[in-house]
Amino acid sequence: MAEPRARASSDARTIALLGNPNVGKTSLFNQLTGLRQKVGNYPGVTVERREGRLSAGIGDLSLIDLPGVNSLAARAPDEQVAVDVLAGTQAGVTRPDGVVVVIDASRPRRGLFLTSQVMELGLPTIVCLNMVDEARRDGAIVDAGELEEVLGLPVVGTVGTKVRGVRPLSEALSTGALGMPHEDRLVDVPGIQGLPSPSPERWARLREVVDAGDLADHEATTRYTWVRSVLDRVQSQRNATRGGSDRIDAVLLHPIVGPLAFLAVMGAVFQGVFALADAPIGWIESAVGACGQGVGSVMPDGLFSAFVVDGVIAGVGGVLVFLPQILILFFFIGLLEDSGYMTRAAFLVDRPMRAIGLSGRAFIPLLSSFACAVPGILATRSIEDRRERLITTMVAPLMTCSARLPVYSILIVAFIPQQTVLGFLGLQGLVMLGLYLFGMALGALAAFFIDRALRRAGLQSGILEMAPYRMPGVRSVVIRLWVRGSQFVKSAGTVILLMSIVVWGLMTFPRTEDVGDDPVARAEAQANTAAGRIGKFIEPAIEPLGYDWRIGIGLLGSLAAREVFVSTMNVVYAVEETEDEGATARGVGRAMDRARWDGSDRPVYDLATVLSLLVFYAIALQCLSTVAVVYRETGSVAWTVGQFAGLTALAWLCAWLTYIVAI
Repeated sequence: MAEPRARASSDARTIALLGNPNVGKTSLFNQLTGLRQKVGNYPGVTVERREGRLSAGIGDLSLIDLPGVNSLAARAPDEQVAVDVLAGTQAGVTRPDGVVVVIDASRPRRGLFLTSQVMELGLPTIVCLNMVDEARRDGAIVDAGELEEVLGLPVVGTVGTKVRGVRPLSEALSTGALGMPHEDRLVDVPGIQGLPSPSPERWARLREVVDAGDLADHEATTRYTWVRSVLDRVQSQRNATRGGSDRIDAVLLHPIVGPLAFLAVMGAVFQGVFALADAPIGWIESAVGACGQGVGSVMPDGLFSAFVVDGVIAGVGGVLVFLPQILILFFFIGLLEDSGYMTRAAFLVDRPMRAIGLSGRAFIPLLSSFACAVPGILATRSIEDRRERLITTMVAPLMTCSARLPVYSILIVAFIPQQTVLGFLGLQGLVMLGLYLFGMALGALAAFFIDRALRRAGLQSGILEMAPYRMPGVRSVVIRLWVRGSQFVKSAGTVILLMSIVVWGLMTFPRTEDVGDDPVARAEAQANTAAGRIGKFIEPAIEPLGYDWRIGIGLLGSLAAREVFVSTMNVVYAVEETEDEGATARGVGRAMDRARWDGSDRPVYDLATVLSLLVFYAIALQCLSTVAVVYRETGSVAWTVGQFAGLTALAWLCAWLTYIVAI
């Protein structure tokens, strides 16, 4: 058992926020901590850890936003992390000095069940009835004073989406108004005798007994019987309806209208990530380009200037260009989550996705991966189940991202004839559509097999609480965007920058002096670089696919990003740059069409080679940005290397089969 970390200082008290999913716990956390929070993973597990600071009258408090759980009888890794933190057995984390149990005031049943378990742990506790405004509106009013009397613990009411709405909880924490559970208020579970007073040992003993036999259902039944007795005393009306939410659900969860509405919402998100990000991406690219030109104009030409402009500035630009997509994606996700629609979307697609080992929560990350796998993988944090989160991360790069489009476009336009099929379908468009469908089908197949490899006792069932629709909190959404954006730039950005510099170095050294502007000399100089020599070295491995060493350089160059393949081919074939991007692209295509294998008149690019190359790029993980983010999210070298190597091997095999069939 891991030892808890020693406390850094006596006045740095830690308070944990615990609650069921969809009770507004994270909104409370954001309101209390503002921008004074940080996000990371718990040591040894890929479960998100959010910590923030709250200035209080008794000194600064450190708030931990624990994963949403339905029970402390942990069945999933996220629930186990919450239990370990509360028990003080989570490696690298100090046991909290107290816990705030957040309960949905309009539907307190599950929250009180969880509260009864927390009381077993012996931690100073305060109960927070959140969203009391909704409870009043629905007529499901809980008497906080009466509940405080029943539990023997402080009880406060809050509205987590408003600054003034969280003031009662903030004041309670500032004055240290947390209560210790009393043994005479605990749920007495028949058949479990000799339990110690409230403490981690008591809860460990209770869990051990419950897991050993048939007492689990009996224990849950006993607790819910206790919950009903509490609600009989404290809730004025227990048959309250959700009014407007139920009427909206009658439409959005309708067997026919619901899926159509869902497709419309997801289509809007999909289009938004593409369309809304286009302009800011252009601004960032222009700013990076202007910065590079400005620095280049004041620095003398030479190696250091090339390093700063092509390595550092271009590397930073390669990071920042993803930022608009990430922010727009998390903006939409924030609106969908805070409004209550996300659980409805997960419910609608849950059944078909379970056939491949995923659930409805995996849909949004996979959908966003069509724009870019980086924000798609970051979006997997909304998936509570660790196994499902891992599977989604593994298959997300198979979705056809926007970075593949330049590669697809140049190859299809240059080598796929402009002709129609069935008299009205363009062949080039069909090839592009086929590549999208191919990636989706392969991703579903990969998810199916990974799920079967990881599964031990069948697909876990879960609870989807249909929270009422509510207006998203602006402050909460803004804080989410700030935290996610800064986290990406600071964490993933440093790794991506380093990798970009490495690729630049491989394609720069050893240098040939005084090549001038001669395109032939430039091409020869490129062939003599480390990347060129590696291209020659790997040519025997890629020749069965129909590729020569020049394509090998393109494959290496596009490790930084898939779209780099086009610019790399521009350098390899010494195509003269023009201000007209279309002219440059057509020039690259013409140069590739004229390319011949060394020492022969055999064309490098025939139809079989082009189709093989399209299939290779549809599968291969040619994106160091994605590799870096996968490592950051999984925290595992084995899974990161396995994904890269596995997709590369699969890409080689499929490309080889395509070449053999098409030749």
